[in-house]
Amino acid sequence: MPDVIDRRKSPRFVLIVFATIAEPGGKKLSARTSDVSKTGCYIDTLAPLAKGTRVYVQLRQGRERFETIGTVVYVNPGLGMGIQFHEPVLPDQLEILTRWLENAARLRP
Repeated sequence: MPDVIDRRKSPRFVLIVFATIAEPGGKKLSARTSDVSKTGCYIDTLAPLAKGTRVYVQLRQGRERFETIGTVVYVNPGLGMGIQFHEPVLPDQLEILTRWLENAARLRP
């Protein structure tokens, strides 16, 4: 089995939340995440956008919303896409995301 290089900058956590992904002035889709980190997320969708597409990302959990801009960095046709968040994420949005990830870490077996 070949060695796999993990290029992630921060740990990812299983976190399933509702997501809205939109291209500027274009396609908009509703989906869900399967994992999230401070630097990006994976979106489960049958119709992923093309690699390199700049997107508006809105994640929702309960009454809270996390919003940022990102780029599709990899695509699994018919399964989903990985999105890297543009840095810096606004401080108030990073606070929401950090809280969600801390809660997800506590629930980890």
